[in-house]
Amino acid sequence: MSNALTVTAPEGLPFVDFEREFDAPVAAVFEAHRDPALVAQWMGPNGYEADMQEWDFRSGGAWAYVHRDPSGNEFGFRGTFHTIRENELAIQTFEFLGAPDMVSIETAEFIDLGDGRTRIRGHAVYPSVEVRDAIVEHGMETGMREGYERLEGLVAA
Repeated sequence: MSNALTVTAPEGLPFVDFEREFDAPVAAVFEAHRDPALVAQWMGPNGYEADMQEWDFRSGGAWAYVHRDPSGNEFGFRGTFHTIRENELAIQTFEFLGAPDMVSIETAEFIDLGDGRTRIRGHAVYPSVEVRDAIVEHGMETGMREGYERLEGLVAA
């Protein structure tokens, strides 16, 4: 795939940076983050089902969903949307309920590259390097890559 995900986790620092381009206009990529029915189609690893319990994609809104793997195991997540700016920016908290109280804050910029292309540039800050390392080691990059591949298919259609 030409639009590869790049994830950087600098040694000794409690954050992750990521970037990915999409062959779709920024409005379509942003809408696929706003609409819970669309989010449920692309969020997370392949083979997982997303149960969107709450998705209020606005400044001050809350979100919660449960991922179910093919064996029926459930993984809950929740957070709040701190700032949402149409077709431009989303800042949110993120908490995996399997590791409560380990909340990260994540920023995603939606960058219009022209010619119907978009770049998402993200930055996620964790409470410690140990928490960041645990997230990375438990498949964060795989889940993001597979999810963004499905998102590419949705927004390019």
